[in-house]
Amino acid sequence: MSDKRVYSDNPRVLAVQTLAKIKNGAYSNLQLNQVIKQHHLGEADTRLLTTLVYGVIQHRLTFDYWLAPFVKNKKIDSWVTELLYTALFQMVYLDKIPQHAIFNESIEVAKVMGHVGTAKFVTAILHNIDRQGLRSTTDISDTVTRLSVEASLPVWLIETLINQNGETKTRQIVATINDAPSQSVRVNTTLASDDEVKAALEAENFSAIASKVAAHAFVVNGGHVASSKAYHDGLLTIQDESAMLSVESLQLTENVKNILDAAAAPGGKTTQIAQYIADDAKVLALDIHEHKIKLIQHNAERMHLSDKIKTRVLDARKVPEQIDQQFDRILVDAPCSGFGLLRRKPEIRYDKTLADVESLSRLQLAILNSVSKNLAKDGIMVYSTCTILRQENDDVVTSFLNDNPNFELIPTETSQNLKEDRHEKVLHVYPDDYYTDGFFVAVLRKK
Repeated sequence: MSDKRVYSDNPRVLAVQTLAKIKNGAYSNLQLNQVIKQHHLGEADTRLLTTLVYGVIQHRLTFDYWLAPFVKNKKIDSWVTELLYTALFQMVYLDKIPQHAIFNESIEVAKVMGHVGTAKFVTAILHNIDRQGLRSTTDISDTVTRLSVEASLPVWLIETLINQNGETKTRQIVATINDAPSQSVRVNTTLASDDEVKAALEAENFSAIASKVAAHAFVVNGGHVASSKAYHDGLLTIQDESAMLSVESLQLTENVKNILDAAAAPGGKTTQIAQYIADDAKVLALDIHEHKIKLIQHNAERMHLSDKIKTRVLDARKVPEQIDQQFDRILVDAPCSGFGLLRRKPEIRYDKTLADVESLSRLQLAILNSVSKNLAKDGIMVYSTCTILRQENDDVVTSFLNDNPNFELIPTETSQNLKEDRHEKVLHVYPDDYYTDGFFVAVLRKK
């Protein structure tokens, strides 16, 4: 069953090819964008391609469970498995495509990418599924294993979430992670008001609903915002609502003059800081990669904020050695496992391990310990991540405070007073709380 590496503009062929590459290590968003650029697809075909790719990635373990009784121990090419997964996704999750059309299209893809034998094999599998139906997950007696299959998350992650949050909250979290992510934007308040940006978006046929999570933000529907004139003119930037909270928690005032953004790329939070500081204040944005520094600079230029932003290629762990300056505020939006981003980057659930999480927590602590030496007396340092695992969140903060008794943890404050009745000073935002990305924010003050 050989893949003939065919060139096709058929979205189902492209979906299978794209999924095979992602399975071999390609990033879903980059691979998908590349395919869309290379092929001349209409809006409907682009939408189908995107839906198939992300749908299969999100439900891969579920499909594996369903398909296993039909393929048994037969050795089949990976692209054939991906093709069968796309068929299952359409059968179970898309209600507008008739089953006969799904079968016919899938068999045609098998012919195009393989040969007659491949098509016969795929035909037999699909008709067996039609006759016998898909086995229920209620057949799985173990709770963790069943939840792993149902949510298509690795067993170790389910176990960790249950241990940290309980089974009820874990079920609430995983029930939402395969939903489509919302598209949200932050207003560039240095160029326009909220009302002006809302009007500009509506003039381009977008709908804009004020965020209930962050200030100067909208949830947007109606198309690709990055293609809008409002985006091009720098009136707004694309940023998840929860990702805006770490800068809100920095307690920026007119008296804050020097800010360090220690792991800044691609610059969303850097430009957010620049919006809220005085004209004579500066934010220094660091990243370890030159090409990511260029992303920060590009964002700053587009939003007309370059005069407040300096950039530098530097590993944040080397800040005390390379920078003499003391900062009023420091933001450490740390490199993390990204498990708060499962809606946007579904493949990370298969790529990351518990060992990766533990390794990242050591890196995060090293960055915090390093940059904290450059925080001025009475200064504030915000530590944030886009993960929902306590090893990278609470445990890192606890370790830092144990190592640095001259720091204290103070309550995380946000513009909308999120979770104001919580009993802890840090802020955990889970994907099911507000249907945003999962996020963590802790605020540390130097005594």
